[in-house]
Amino acid sequence: MRLLHTSDWHVGRTFHGADTLDALSDALGAIARIVREHGVDVVLVAGDVYDSAMPSGRHVEALTRALQEIRAAGAAIVLSSGNHDSAARLGANAGFASAGGLHLSTRALEPDSWRIELADEHGPVHVFALPYLEPVAMRSSLPEAGIANQADAIGWAMSAVRASLSASPARSVVLAHCFAAGVAEPEDDAPRDITAGGLDVVPLARFDGIDYVALGHLHSRQELAPAVRYSGAPLHYSFRERSPQRGGWLVDLDADGLAQVAWVDLPVPRALTTIEGELGALLADESLAGTEDDWVRALLTDRLRPIDAMRRLQERWPHAAEVQWTGGQDAPAAELRARLARRSEAEVVGDFLEHVRAGVGPSEAEAALVRDGLARVAAAEVAQ
Repeated sequence: MRLLHTSDWHVGRTFHGADTLDALSDALGAIARIVREHGVDVVLVAGDVYDSAMPSGRHVEALTRALQEIRAAGAAIVLSSGNHDSAARLGANAGFASAGGLHLSTRALEPDSWRIELADEHGPVHVFALPYLEPVAMRSSLPEAGIANQADAIGWAMSAVRASLSASPARSVVLAHCFAAGVAEPEDDAPRDITAGGLDVVPLARFDGIDYVALGHLHSRQELAPAVRYSGAPLHYSFRERSPQRGGWLVDLDADGLAQVAWVDLPVPRALTTIEGELGALLADESLAGTEDDWVRALLTDRLRPIDAMRRLQERWPHAAEVQWTGGQDAPAAELRARLARRSEAEVVGDFLEHVRAGVGPSEAEAALVRDGLARVAAAEVAQ
């Protein structure tokens, strides 16, 4: 069986305010071509199908077209909900869709609903598509499970997966939407904390014994182990995303389990380029010839803030999307903004308390209250 591991489609997301739907539709159309050219049996989408819990009509139509093209190319589809999705909306009509080869997994508290039973000439393959598991919501629904964080939530889910495999042995694939141990420092725009209280990492050991683990949540590809990988998003959604490549993992299963994994590229519609220097020098820099059609981020080092910098940049680079002034007297403020961008919400609240209390930060009890409050807000947003 050949699988194509993708994730984080984020249908409806913009790039620094620019609409990406046409570019994403092209990328998803390329997935259908990959299915035909490489003989893909199943396309996996490991969470964050939409960028919003309430996608617009045009975004729903775009996703529907993409899924229809992939099915017409000959692949079944297994799709799980992520933290950006509304599980209830995404999972509507899941029972009906499965009859047509589109398997939607969105019910976090119903482990039996995660298993999709597939088969090839070597026998059964069970795909367990774990929806995004919100620890706060699970704590209130499963108080006896002792779920405090994402690692606990995935541990609870994997116990159910192993019980299912024990009762019905088969080669196994798991989809999960989380931070797993061994990830590089997340991109600045990535969800730094899926429980809003510090980077909540799932140990790789939680996935032991599974033939392949298809992870989502990070937007750049990463290999944590031969059988545990992130595919990243099909488009760049920020200058801070680490990997220039966009694509997915072709995963081959043989009679014994995982046989091989290979990367397959998706087209990159517009490259990302960061330029740095004084505005006038950049506009005249001949070494930057050929970058005019790129998405451009400009880091301006002028001693005084340039007037109308974005308009002037866009005269040469029509797709200039971000400009930062790093020179002059505002440099400390820029450094402060950069430091804040690397800190979680709970850490920012702690810093504020330490500032207003003249160096006295939150107590353990106060920090726990802050984490719990932020997590409740995050859970409410996910449930919308």
